[in-house]
Amino acid sequence: MTSAFFTHKRDELVPAPHARGPWSPDMLHGRLLGGLAARALEERYAEPGLRFARLTVDLFRNSPMLPVTVETTLVRDGRRIRVADAVISTEQGVIARASGVLLRESEQPGGERALVTPAWDEPPPAAPPTEGDGWRPPFDLWWVRPFGEPGRAWLREKHPLVDDEPLTPFVRTALAADFASPLANAQRDGLRFINADYTLTLARLPEGDLVGVESTGHASADGVATGQVTMHDTAGPIGFCLVTALANPVIGSGR
Repeated sequence: MTSAFFTHKRDELVPAPHARGPWSPDMLHGRLLGGLAARALEERYAEPGLRFARLTVDLFRNSPMLPVTVETTLVRDGRRIRVADAVISTEQGVIARASGVLLRESEQPGGERALVTPAWDEPPPAAPPTEGDGWRPPFDLWWVRPFGEPGRAWLREKHPLVDDEPLTPFVRTALAADFASPLANAQRDGLRFINADYTLTLARLPEGDLVGVESTGHASADGVATGQVTMHDTAGPIGFCLVTALANPVIGSGR
C-alpha cells in the first residue's frame, strides 16, 4: 500500500491530497468518513463473538479538506446486541454521523430458507485495474460491466486509512460500501445523483482484500433516489448496502 488518507496530528486526523472526492477537488470523499466511523466504532466496541451487522453513515454536509475528529458513544450494551454511535467533525462543525449495530454470534439455524442470495458468477480480476478519464479513484477498480449498465465491480484498497495501520475487513467493507451509490444510481452519460447516506448490512466479513459490489435496485422521482447493491467477496455474498441520493450536476461520462 501507499500513503495513508489521514495522518494523526494531536487529536485530529489530517487528510492527504488524495482524500478528495470526485465532485469537487477541495471536498473530502464521503467514503472516507464512513471508513473513519467504522474504524473508531470497531476499535472501541468490537470483541470476539460480537460482530458488526449494520453500519449506517449519514453524509449530510460536504466538507472541505480539513482535519477531522471522530467521537463515539455507547448507546446500548446488552447480552446479544451492542449499539454505538460516531460523530465526525471539523472546525466548521459536524459533517457526518454513523450508527453501528453489533450482534452476538450463535448457532446457525438448520432447515431450508425460502430465499437465499446466490453467489455471483464473476471470477476475481486477472487484468490490471480499470483506468478511467477525469477523476481517478484512489483504490483499485475493475468494472465487470460498462458504466451505466446494471453494475458489477470489484474493489481493492491500496492506501491505509490512517497512518500505517492495516485495514481490517470491516473498515475495508465500509469503504467499499459507499460505491453502492455510483453503481445503483449511474446512467450511461454519467452519475447524476450524490448520496446522502448509506446503510451497510453484513452477515459476515469478507475474506481477502477484494470486495465485489453488484447493483440490484434503483428507484427515483423528483430528484430523490434510492438504490441497493449486494456485497460480495470471492466466496459469495456477504451482505447488502442501501443508499439514498439527491440529484446533482453530472460527473463522469463513462469508463
